[in-house]
Amino acid sequence: MKKTVIYILLSTFLFSSMEITLKIAGATFNPIQLNLIRFFIGALILLPIAQRGLKQKKRKLSLKDWQLFLVTGFFCVIVSMTLFQLAVANTKASTVAVLFSCNPVFALLFAFLLLHEKMSRASVISLVISLVGLTIIVDPAHLSKPLGIMLALLSAIIFGFYSIISRYGSNKLELNGIVMTCYTFIAGTAELFVLSLITHIPVISTALAHSGLATFASIPIIAHISWSALPLLLYIGIGVTGGGFAFYFLAMENSDVSTASLVFFIKPGLAPILAAILIHEKIVGTTIVGIIIILIGSVVTFVGNQSAEKNTELESFSKGKQK
Repeated sequence: MKKTVIYILLSTFLFSSMEITLKIAGATFNPIQLNLIRFFIGALILLPIAQRGLKQKKRKLSLKDWQLFLVTGFFCVIVSMTLFQLAVANTKASTVAVLFSCNPVFALLFAFLLLHEKMSRASVISLVISLVGLTIIVDPAHLSKPLGIMLALLSAIIFGFYSIISRYGSNKLELNGIVMTCYTFIAGTAELFVLSLITHIPVISTALAHSGLATFASIPIIAHISWSALPLLLYIGIGVTGGGFAFYFLAMENSDVSTASLVFFIKPGLAPILAAILIHEKIVGTTIVGIIIILIGSVVTFVGNQSAEKNTELESFSKGKQK
């Protein structure tokens, strides 16, 4: 139990500081370059744990596995995280943190629409509450930075879609969460590296620059990496990206999914506080109200998950007794 608490606390802090550190690093690095660096380092950190899991199951990766990783890597690293990084650059880190933390809400919707999974009463209530909280934070009547908010929401929606593909694929191919995440990072990094190289082709670079997409023109790969910037890059890659996910999955291994998911329930409340302390972001009244509402929605989800797991355990016990 002590280990689980430590893993959850570490993962919560690392994930909650993600938007803040990316905001700081964004002043020096191209957003796409930052994605490439952090997911490359993150993949290296997760690789030994993923390999250990594969060895324990005596499992070797097949062509089908890599086809899945290329799909999940595209949606996670290239699409969702690029939108996420651009959102951090265009609005408050605290706003992005709260909006992105709602990605499980969109995952629920995709599970219902695509996999035809039934939604429990707790899930429906949580979904409605979270959407109300999101609307209050976005505050459509007084949008000051609509681009950043729109990018953050799109990032959360795509990440929710990625989560469903990842879960469906891992269940079908019998791969655990850390293996899926690690090799998703590896495949996504490789794809992003190739795309970055393509942007250096003169014709493409010029076309991107002239069409108002200068951020995507001649994407740097190792430029701006200096001794002074290295500690922040290592913290983002090793701590936030690699360590955050590693501790999250270790918490899951030592407890259960709903307990480990407390990380994402606490983050909407903690991230804005860290942003206010570390980078002096002001938290407006509507954001505070929205955060409280989203946290209520998270509590409903957590209680519902715990109840569902207990019921499943009781059913399994009853069936075992009958046999």
